[in-house]
Amino acid sequence: MRLLLDTVALLWIDSDDARVSRLARECFVDPANELFFSAVSAWEIAIKYSLGRLPLPCLPADFVAAKTRAYKVSPLPLDEESALYLPRLPRLHSDPFDRMLVCQSIVHGLAILSPDALISQYPVRVRW
Repeated sequence: MRLLLDTVALLWIDSDDARVSRLARECFVDPANELFFSAVSAWEIAIKYSLGRLPLPCLPADFVAAKTRAYKVSPLPLDEESALYLPRLPRLHSDPFDRMLVCQSIVHGLAILSPDALISQYPVRVRW
């Protein structure tokens, strides 16, 4: 399965957070799954870090690079087709980062690894 990691999924899995479900952990470590991390999530991490809302052990660029390399996660750039898909989404979620992850998931045929119940209301496959 091709999985797009929600920002919080990477953060929680990396910190071994108890909120990560057994299914989410299995999906994350299954070598048959191909994992992706969006530039949108990197942007979200950078913004929250710069606002002092996300403590990290190092700068966001170093953190994201180290984690995606360690977990063998491929980068997913934000492409024009995904960005332009946004007006087609119903306004079920107010978080612009999550809405763009949904767009990328739809456009690229990816399931999303996310605990966010609002994301599951969109026409995407969600694993958690």
